Amino acid sequence: MEIKLFCPATIANLSCGFDVMGACLDHVGDEMIIRKSAQKGIRITKIEGADLPLETEKNVAGVAGLALLEQLDVDFGFEIEIYKKIKAGSGIGSSSASAAGAVFGINELAGRPFTRNQLVAFAMQGEVLASGSAHADNVAPALCGGFTIVRGYDPLDVIEIHSPDELYATVIHPQIELKTSEMRAVLKPEVALKSAITQWGNVAGLVAGLYQSDYDLIGRSLQDVIVEPLRGPFIPKFSELKAAAIQSGALGSGISGSGPSVFALSRGKQIAQKVAEAMTETFRTTQIPFEIHVSKISAEGVRIL
Repeated sequence: MEIKLFCPATIANLSCGFDVMGACLDHVGDEMIIRKSAQKGIRITKIEGADLPLETEKNVAGVAGLALLEQLDVDFGFEIEIYKKIKAGSGIGSSSASAAGAVFGINELAGRPFTRNQLVAFAMQGEVLASGSAHADNVAPALCGGFTIVRGYDPLDVIEIHSPDELYATVIHPQIELKTSEMRAVLKPEVALKSAITQWGNVAGLVAGLYQSDYDLIGRSLQDVIVEPLRGPFIPKFSELKAAAIQSGALGSGISGSGPSVFALSRGKQIAQKVAEAMTETFRTTQIPFEIHVSKISAEGVRIL
C-alpha cells in the first residue's frame, strides 16, 4: 500500500557526452513516499526541503506520474510525499530525481507493468515541465542506475552500462543559480567539423573505457571541446577546480549538467576524498557557499528504502 524511495542525484553530459550520457550517484538524493489511495488520480500531499508547488499539474513528479497513469488500468489513485535534498538548479538532476521517483513508485504499487528502461519515457514528461524539453540524460541514469546513453529519441533508445567497481564521483555545488534555459542559450547551433570529430572520438573512448573498466581510457576521454568552453566562464573558479581535481589524482573533471556543479571521476574512494579536499580549498576563497559530495556510482538507480 505504501513505499518509501531513495531518488538519486545524477551527473549529465559527462563532458564529451552532451545531452546523451549520464551517471547515477549512490549517496546523494531525495526521498519520497508514495501510497495507494481510494481516490483516483495523483495528489502531492507534502513537500519538505524546497518551495515547490503541490498542484499535480505544476510539479514534475505529478506530471511524470500522470503520464504513466494514462497507460495504467487501475481503480485506485496515489498520494506522494517529497523530501527534497537536491537543490533546484544544482546541476545534479533535482527535477529528474522527482520525476524518476514518482514513476518508479507508481509502477511498483501498480504491479510493475513497465521495466525501469520503459519508465524513462514517462519521467521525461516531468523534464518538459522543468526545462521545456523532453530530455532523458538525467532521468535515464536515475531510473536505470550506472551510466546510460540516450542513443536516440525517435523511438527512445536508452542503453545501460554498468559502472566499473572502483569508480567514484566528487561533486562540488556552488550555491549560485544557472538556469538551464540560459545555459542552453550560450551554445552555438553549429560546430566545426574538427571539434565534432574530437568530441565523438571522446564519447566512443568513454563508452569503451566503461565497458573495459579501463580507468586511464576513461580519464583520457573526459574532454569536452564544444560545450564546456562556452559554459565554463559562468562558473566561478571553474578552471581552477578542474586543475585541482586532476592534480589530486582525478581521472577527469567537467561541468555537471548545465552547471553550476562541477564533477570529477576518480578510481577509488580515497582519491575521490582527496579531490574533494582540493576542490574545497580552491573554492573556499570565493566566499560563495557550497556543498561537496563524494559518492560511488550507483548500480541500481531509484531504490526502495
